[in-house]
Amino acid sequence: MRHARQAANHFWCLVEDRCPGLLPEPEAAVFLAALGRLASGGDDAAGRAALLAVLGRAHRRYRLLRHQPTIGDALTATVARYAAPWTPELTAAWERACRRASAAAARCAKRAGDGPAWWPAQVIDHDRAADGIAILTVRPWRRLLFLPGQAVPVCTERWPGRWRWCSPANAPRPDGTLEFHVRAVAAGTVSRALVDALRPGDQLWLGPRCGTSLTLDPASRADLLLVAGGTGLAPLRALVEQVAGSRAGRRVTLVVGARTFADVYDSISLDKLQCAHDWLTIVPAFSHDVAAEPGERGDALTVALDYHRPGQEVYLCGPPAMVAGSRLRLLAAGIPAERIHLPEEFAS
Repeated sequence: MRHARQAANHFWCLVEDRCPGLLPEPEAAVFLAALGRLASGGDDAAGRAALLAVLGRAHRRYRLLRHQPTIGDALTATVARYAAPWTPELTAAWERACRRASAAAARCAKRAGDGPAWWPAQVIDHDRAADGIAILTVRPWRRLLFLPGQAVPVCTERWPGRWRWCSPANAPRPDGTLEFHVRAVAAGTVSRALVDALRPGDQLWLGPRCGTSLTLDPASRADLLLVAGGTGLAPLRALVEQVAGSRAGRRVTLVVGARTFADVYDSISLDKLQCAHDWLTIVPAFSHDVAAEPGERGDALTVALDYHRPGQEVYLCGPPAMVAGSRLRLLAAGIPAERIHLPEEFAS
């Protein structure tokens, strides 16, 4: 939408005229961009789910469920004014899309938790760790509560309204900072902006934490086998940090999969963890490196199965192609289903 700032002000004024105090003015721009993106239907399933997580929380926090007609009318009027050309046919189609988007956000609001819908966060470090991969360190303006292994929606000011899932690569820190690992993908406008265009001092928006499938059971003391592919390393490294901060007495094996040695992007942090903890074993797995040692050749899951021991809890995270068939392979290896932990598919 052209003239985003004027559009956000117009949208907020329309809502404020009919329902004074309903939506705080500073939140209008983020809310408008997210709702407009949802209504336009321009996202894949994961992006739509990230949008709904944010909008569901916003609807709950600002008690918007009873005011859907007001929100929808304001959105339609704002788009009609600032997104030319606009015809009666487009108006009717947009009104239907707004109703569907509002209904979807309302459904999510019923199961959303309490608290802010988003947090501004400042980028304090941006490291190009490898070709197409960046490690971002951000400081939210207020502490973001999360568990290691969870994911949060992330939005950059360069692409307002487009939210994508990222998992912190660290356990909660005293200073409240978070580290994200991002790979730029060919069709990913947001990921490319995070990797190629973001700089220290820039602002991001972080949505509410989601997911429990990769979090540790606080009642368990079982040893862990962690299997990472690509930037799927991030939530599993956070689990290692969580174990390091506890007194659980667990032994942890972390298998880090990459195509070649040069593709292991977080090697310095991994070396520090390995040197600091005698209960931690880090094993590289190279799928396309002819110079790799025999025990390090193969995809991450194939190598990991050689290190599996009875009683371990197995956590796996990586690209969709890696995750897709992993459950069947783990079950075929005799690992009980209740000990297999894979990332949730964030889909609406």
